[in-house]
Amino acid sequence: MIKPENLLRPTPEGLYCPPGDFFIDPIRPVERALITHGHADHARPGSGKVLATRQTLDIMALRYGENFARERQAVGWGEALRIGDVTVSFHPAGHVLGSAQIAVAHKGLRIVASGDYKRRVDPTCLPFEPVPCDVFITEATFALPVFRHPDTAAEIGKLLFSLQHFPERAHLVGAYALGKAQRVIKHLREAGYDAPIYIHGALKTLCAYYQDQGVDLGRLRPATVEGGKKTDFAGAVIVGPPSAFADKWARRFPDPVASFASGWMRVRQRARQRGVELPLIISDHCDWDELTETVAELAPSQLWVTHGREEALVRWCELRQLSAKPLHLVGYEDEAE
Repeated sequence: MIKPENLLRPTPEGLYCPPGDFFIDPIRPVERALITHGHADHARPGSGKVLATRQTLDIMALRYGENFARERQAVGWGEALRIGDVTVSFHPAGHVLGSAQIAVAHKGLRIVASGDYKRRVDPTCLPFEPVPCDVFITEATFALPVFRHPDTAAEIGKLLFSLQHFPERAHLVGAYALGKAQRVIKHLREAGYDAPIYIHGALKTLCAYYQDQGVDLGRLRPATVEGGKKTDFAGAVIVGPPSAFADKWARRFPDPVASFASGWMRVRQRARQRGVELPLIISDHCDWDELTETVAELAPSQLWVTHGREEALVRWCELRQLSAKPLHLVGYEDEAE
């Protein structure tokens, strides 16, 4: 068995596989890239050859245009592909539509790069699939004991409660354009909310794609006031990217209740800084318990920790005599969550 560092290693461009001569989620254009999911910090345009799930490739084309790479190849779930001397396969990560963990196997060693992942039930994407491995590369976005995400249905219940008690006010929900927005809408539908939901123009294309992929989001309407009045949005839910709520766009709605769906809403100071009246702790990443439970479930020989609170999770492993190390990869954001 070869050393793990000879199969995957961090470089300035991202995780590199020498025997396969490819990168996973490179932060700059490379000749061959394997992409875990469509978020902009993991899926960047400009590489020569891109391998990803069909849905991730579709999302990249929607966001960057059809010419985001010179060549692209779709891979099916669990399909084993040879790249040079390496076998790779893609497995559901439960993060957003099309998101994948990438398993890299060579000479009896298997490393699984998780990308971003979550263990909560999400009706808009396939659930996380535990993949046996020698080395597991985990994200650590919320890898501190303070981050314990509450029940998602209860958070959606907070929004529904506010709608019931403040029917004269518009409820503006800030949610990241890929994944979070569609998930919030779908959770509302599952909770019985069947009124039209109004969306910012930045969400239109991705919501339409989710609908096309069989994720029923119900009746969606553009969040515009042209030809109407402010009062038309009284008691309505308006979903848009968080950045939109900081400009004059948000002021067109009647006495808006500012809400934000994010794991960061666990930190009250962040909610106050953003002027969030109704924080919704809904995350597309694992919380502390889910991260540690996943490590215990997989029981890899080594854990590599990246982009987030790396040191806390590494220390947790050390206290349990588990081999772990931080990768210190740069270029991956967690604010968008």
